[in-house]
Amino acid sequence: MSAERALAAFAGFMVLVSVALTIWVHPNFVWFTVFIGANLFQQSFTGFCPATIVLRKVFGFKTEKELADGQ
Repeated sequence: MSAERALAAFAGFMVLVSVALTIWVHPNFVWFTVFIGANLFQQSFTGFCPATIVLRKVFGFKTEKELADGQ
């Protein structure tokens, strides 16, 4: 799995968790959902996402380009 696909899976999981927290714990957890959406929005323009750095360094995911080049 590439870092980009792992990021999409992680973001989807975090949205589901934040919605569950909003429903069952406290309504202010909706701001967590807003933060995730804003981060995804800015990442689509800048290409920078802190979660990708963590996924690459901690879990060893490679980018699509690295996988295609065989690195």
